[in-house]
Amino acid sequence: MGGRPLAAEGTMTSDKTTDLPGAPLTLVELKRGRRPLRNTHQQVLHNLTRLDRFAVWITEKVGTIGFFLTIFVWTLVWLAWNFLAPTRLKFDPPMGFIFWLFISNVIQILLMPLIMVGQNLQGAQSEARAEHDLEVNVKAEKEIELVLEHLEYQNAVLVRLVQKIGADLPAA
Repeated sequence: MGGRPLAAEGTMTSDKTTDLPGAPLTLVELKRGRRPLRNTHQQVLHNLTRLDRFAVWITEKVGTIGFFLTIFVWTLVWLAWNFLAPTRLKFDPPMGFIFWLFISNVIQILLMPLIMVGQNLQGAQSEARAEHDLEVNVKAEKEIELVLEHLEYQNAVLVRLVQKIGADLPAA
């Protein structure tokens, strides 16, 4: 972020910091070279298809305690019914639970690829967020460097002023 070409020393220009050699960038110059921040979350969501949104929705819903409790209660009710109900009302014989196993496997087989797709999409969104965070950090680093350049510049100006008036500086 070094200094920029300046007018001759001591001349007045529209920018008051340019009358000394080595003046750092002004805030206006910094802002001119800056790209606006973007909302990566909105960009990623905008690029998702309906099926992608569905996969993310399934992933978010299946990964909750509510879904776990629903499956747990469904299993308890199923097993209790087939153990405790009168024989004529039982529809899945105890100890085999063939129908329960079949339905459980179908649920698993259908959910597994959907969850994987949803996790891949969430991973892509996380990568976009991380990339955006890096851009923000690089931008902040440049701004910090600019502030440090201004501090060094102000220090140099103060030293020159002190030398010009002939005052003694305490040892730093």
